[in-house]
Amino acid sequence: NDLIACAETGTGKTAAFDVPMLQRLLENGAGSRLKSLPSEEAEAGPELAESANDARPRSRVLVLAPTRELAVQIEDEIHGLSYHTSITSAAVYGGVDMGVQERALRAGVDIVVATPGRLIDHMRQQNADLGGVELLVLDEADRMMDMGFWPDVRRIIAALPTVRQTLLFSATMPDEVVRFALEIVREPKFVQVGQRSAPPKTITHRAFVVPSGGKIEWLIEHLRRPKGPVLIFSRTKIGADRLARKLAAAGIHCIALHADRTMDQRRQAVEGFRGGKYKVLVATDIAARGLDIDGIHTVINYEMPDSPDAYVHRVGRTGRADEVGQAITLVAPEERHALALLEKTIGVHLQ
Repeated sequence: NDLIACAETGTGKTAAFDVPMLQRLLENGAGSRLKSLPSEEAEAGPELAESANDARPRSRVLVLAPTRELAVQIEDEIHGLSYHTSITSAAVYGGVDMGVQERALRAGVDIVVATPGRLIDHMRQQNADLGGVELLVLDEADRMMDMGFWPDVRRIIAALPTVRQTLLFSATMPDEVVRFALEIVREPKFVQVGQRSAPPKTITHRAFVVPSGGKIEWLIEHLRRPKGPVLIFSRTKIGADRLARKLAAAGIHCIALHADRTMDQRRQAVEGFRGGKYKVLVATDIAARGLDIDGIHTVINYEMPDSPDAYVHRVGRTGRADEVGQAITLVAPEERHALALLEKTIGVHLQ
């Protein structure tokens, strides 16, 4: 059956499709011989040249994700779960050289995990043969819509066989996503875990009314006594850099994460935050999408989110899988009405 699934962040959506997908491939026989190529550092082995001389095998599973980080995380999980099997996989995303990705696609790895834009690039160059795809997975579908990827997603789907299984996963399910989903699935099953468009119940929500000019002072004072790792959301890339510099100047170990950073810089930021080198990570919405780091104690909205769904996605970085967390939103006096609307929409009172 096709599937439309909605679940709170941190409840295991990725594993929900990874495990049965791998089982299905193992039961039906995994065809490719190229072992997983999760990053641009992977080097082509002799089996690649051998594959090129044979009849080209076709990829059987396509997973689409909105960001590079999420694509890499999904492929890493697939690689780990399938390590002692013949199943092969590759992550295909922008910001790195296309060469290794091209060779993996031409070799016909069993599972391709891709961002829509980079996969379209490979399709234009005829590197990707999607004619053998049996299973299509769209992860974080609502975010793909927010980021304007639907035209690319539609073009990709048009290149797939009409007979296939389609699984669509998301943390929230706005009406626009449901309408699009119904265009691409057939007689789907619907699964929902938790309340639609609601943050995890293990999070304590707090709001502080602070004039815009006083937010940085409030933040510095608060971060001098953090109880654990803190993720701060900034609305813009420039704002994230500016905020990170001011916090660093105040002696707070922090780093910024946004789309203008190179892939290596983004990895270093995530790994440094995960490993404790940085106590504070300042991120934009897009960069933090799919960020899978356990133990984030506090999420701070330096500015009000643009929408209730954005709030749910932001605060969902804490309180994952029944862990306790807190979300703090700094509200300018003129934003009180927006705060009241947010509370009404998500059904949560910010203390």
